[in-house]
Amino acid sequence: MALSNGADATSKQQKPQLPNPFDLTDSEILEKVYVTHLHDDDKCDVDVLFDVVSSVVHKTRLTESKAYQTVFQPEFRTMKLISCQMITTPRGERYVHQATMCILHHLRNYSWDAKALVTLAAFALEYGNLLHLSDVATPDNLLTNSLKQLNQIQTRKDPATILVALVTKVLHDIQEWTRLSSFGYDILDVPSLSDALHEVPVVVYWIISSLIAATGNLVGVSDYVLSHFVERLSSAAARFQDHLKLSREQKGYADEYYKRKKAFSNPKDIVELLRLLIQHNGSKVQIYDGSIKTTTVIEVFDQKYVLLFISSLDKIEDEISLLNSLYDRLQENPSEIIKNYKKEDFKILWIPIVTFWDDKQRLKFNALKDTIKWYAVEFFTELPGTDLIKEKFSYRGKPIIPVLTPLGDTLNEDAMDLIFQWGIDAFPFRKSDGIDLTLKWKWFWDATKKANLGIQQVTGDRYIFIYGGADKKWIQDFAVAVEKTKGHAAILNTDTIIDQYELGKDDPRVVPRFWIEIERKRLKKHKDAVDCEIQKIVRTLLCLKQDQQGWAILTKGSNVRVLGHGEPMRQTLVEFDAWKDKVFQKEGFDVAFDEYYKIKLNEIYARQQCAIVKNNADVLVTITCPNPTCGRVMEVTSVNYKCCHRDAPNSGNI
Repeated sequence: MALSNGADATSKQQKPQLPNPFDLTDSEILEKVYVTHLHDDDKCDVDVLFDVVSSVVHKTRLTESKAYQTVFQPEFRTMKLISCQMITTPRGERYVHQATMCILHHLRNYSWDAKALVTLAAFALEYGNLLHLSDVATPDNLLTNSLKQLNQIQTRKDPATILVALVTKVLHDIQEWTRLSSFGYDILDVPSLSDALHEVPVVVYWIISSLIAATGNLVGVSDYVLSHFVERLSSAAARFQDHLKLSREQKGYADEYYKRKKAFSNPKDIVELLRLLIQHNGSKVQIYDGSIKTTTVIEVFDQKYVLLFISSLDKIEDEISLLNSLYDRLQENPSEIIKNYKKEDFKILWIPIVTFWDDKQRLKFNALKDTIKWYAVEFFTELPGTDLIKEKFSYRGKPIIPVLTPLGDTLNEDAMDLIFQWGIDAFPFRKSDGIDLTLKWKWFWDATKKANLGIQQVTGDRYIFIYGGADKKWIQDFAVAVEKTKGHAAILNTDTIIDQYELGKDDPRVVPRFWIEIERKRLKKHKDAVDCEIQKIVRTLLCLKQDQQGWAILTKGSNVRVLGHGEPMRQTLVEFDAWKDKVFQKEGFDVAFDEYYKIKLNEIYARQQCAIVKNNADVLVTITCPNPTCGRVMEVTSVNYKCCHRDAPNSGNI
């Protein structure tokens, strides 16, 4: 294919329509240049050609491996045609633009870096000849001397030193961009590679235009001010290099992410998994221990289960209060084994997710950190595993608590709702534990529906006192105590909602219906561990029914939190001021209530001659006291039966 001369290709009528490239914006140049590019089908041995051209224009020695490589693409003919096109371009910036577009059209099937490189190689055919003849000193070589005389070396100067250095530097950057683009990174991981593509055609345009102008000056057909071309090329190259710099950084992040992701899928243990999330390569991460207010090492989690509290710094006071209470409960009898898990093997670690740490964020973190009793990651830059956290744990800004095993496996993707609803009762915080707890109380709510109590099962931080009994005065006093507690400032200042329901108040018929449903559950056969738990609850309820004054049940959402005897329940409410602060320190109203209720239970019944069946006591069977003046149901004590009434010193032992 022959290239048409710029003077021949443009008629006199078209000359005024040729744009001056310096009058064009880069956006206009991009639009014109991009339509000339088709596919990267034509082969170009970029590495070889770049090394050869660089050795010519910079007068350096080729590496031995490439010094003897004489056959490569494109062929000499292509480069010579472009060289001739540049030499024969008429004087004037408009013709430089025309020749540039002609060369781009001719190289339409080459990659962007190859277009610029082939043009530089064509330029080097003339430029290299000048450099060679200018440097060689052979007074006895007639051929060389004749060539120097023929090329008028003595009167010619090198006008393109700065331009050539810039072009080779920019071309090297374009080749790096091409190489990075060939790796197939996701555009979401390395978006700057795509952003750079908008600059590359403009940069290539100014490389070719600059080389055409330099060739005109080199052969003496023009006297362009090359600094003007250098300025436009430098401006376009600077924007491109900014994108390239970002691409390198993004590539580094992407490489590190995929490396961590691969290791995360099969960690050696929990410590290695945590390092992948929070520790930069070659650095040590600070782990703050809230229980002793100092830092420790990450190995503190070795062979431990970890409740990973992941959150921002905003509006997490409730979650911190919840986890502080949970921490306290884990410290109570830490060697206790529940469901084959030991409480002391569970640790809580907070990973704060902050996009940008500034002084305000640091102060906020330090203030929150001072309130926790457990561990926190103390690192004031974006964590290396932030993307892994978002992907693997589906973190979207809302606080979550994945539970991890000592081997780094996930025991529960998010135990936050489970802990909020059930607290320590959900230990060891597996999904199955939540299901078991729900089933444990589902029968109770089913019984209230069958008995038509009219109580709606609720969710969240809403509490209901269900109460009843034979002592009308106690019932009235208990209702008053509930109302006073509901209206207390400590309750009104929180989101705590307390309702009450007196069994049989609106319809006395629901009382026997309710207890019949409870009795039916006792008669059913045991099938599994959950059924055994249910039977314990049923026996406790049937024993509470015998309390002379009354009984009360405290529920939280779907969870029944306290099954209590009448007077201790009432006094717990009456003395709310004594334990109101515990509502904020514990997991909630229910936990603080239960704790104080147990104190009152022991105080009241320690003074009595007869022991009272306490919450969840294991009553095997109910037998009536043989004393004809009593007739009450007796409590099981070992193999002896003892009446649970409180006013007779001669309980009937058999």
